[in-house]
Amino acid sequence: MTDTIGPWTKGFWQPEPVSTADWLAGEHHLFDGSLSWPVLTVDTAAVDHNIATMAAFAAEHGLRLAPHGKTSMAPALYRRQLDAGAWGITLASANQAMAAHAAGVDRILIANEVLDPSALRWIARTEAEVLLQVDSEAGIAALAAADPDRPVPVLIELGHPAGRTGARDLPALLDLARRVHTTEGLRLAGVTAYEGGLPGATEVRAFLGLLREAGTAVGELIDGDVIVSAGGSAWFDLVAEVLGGMPGATVLLRSGSTVTHDHGIYAERTPFTRIPGELRPALRVWAQVTSRPEPGLAILGAGKRDLPYDEGLPIPLRVHRDGVPGELGGWTLTRTNDQHAYLESAEGATELAVGDVVELGLSHPCTSFDKWRAVPVIDDRQRVVEVLTTLF
Repeated sequence: MTDTIGPWTKGFWQPEPVSTADWLAGEHHLFDGSLSWPVLTVDTAAVDHNIATMAAFAAEHGLRLAPHGKTSMAPALYRRQLDAGAWGITLASANQAMAAHAAGVDRILIANEVLDPSALRWIARTEAEVLLQVDSEAGIAALAAADPDRPVPVLIELGHPAGRTGARDLPALLDLARRVHTTEGLRLAGVTAYEGGLPGATEVRAFLGLLREAGTAVGELIDGDVIVSAGGSAWFDLVAEVLGGMPGATVLLRSGSTVTHDHGIYAERTPFTRIPGELRPALRVWAQVTSRPEPGLAILGAGKRDLPYDEGLPIPLRVHRDGVPGELGGWTLTRTNDQHAYLESAEGATELAVGDVVELGLSHPCTSFDKWRAVPVIDDRQRVVEVLTTLF
């Protein structure tokens, strides 16, 4: 973590190092020359709205939130979600968990298989509450070797054919659960699954039904509530439908991209296209037109090092000339290089000039944040009100 902004801080024009607090005291604006293009920003009002929306959704459906922190790796966003009532934060690796704990997160779910002995020893001895998952006998043996004097809480993972990890059927899961239950150094805590790789609602609903059955069966081996964990950002309505209010269970919803949403993949896939409610896109990259080498083509000074491109390319939203916003019609971002993006126009498109700044909506928050170490948070007047530090 850093509390200094300087010449090494991408997106900021700060030739001399200053503390982040001192930089913020300057009350900077997106277009006052204190930032440099390209820059990623976060809309603070959209984040607040999204966090409140998901907290209300979870409360209404008898769920607890453990939002996936790999999306942003931004402690300030973790804190906002925890302050809004989140049960804890989900991470994808032991390194991420260690970073999050160092930033003040005390309850963590690692939604992945952890086998590294060094990582497991840290997990066994840390003051944080860390839940692990397992899907094999080898995984159980690795977890059990960490520290027999402090039992590690374990979730048994359910998978599906052609999925990535997890026991492939209920009998296999229950065999693993009984093994964990009788293994010194482990504490059986519940079950977990990821439904996001399934093709449609019918398959997701059936898979979550099997997870519910698994949770009920495993719960018979546990004193107190069984933990049942599921939920990406595309099917949390079905998680609520199938698992919400499950008797004797603490159901943890792990949806992580909801905190910032997007203009692309999740704008299309969010359950709020099927049920009442709304999430608002909070992420934008601002990039300058650096060349108009031929008619119908504009080159932006931002590329794969700055923009997500794995789940759809960015979407041109508006043009800003001398800080004044204007409509931007008829342009499509068609491809990217390391440091350049290609905008191509249709007939009648808005005119673009060298030096214009183009506001881009993004697709896939998880591969947006990882390209930035410091992210300005802006209000509705484009004033910078906070700087997020990411821990990638």
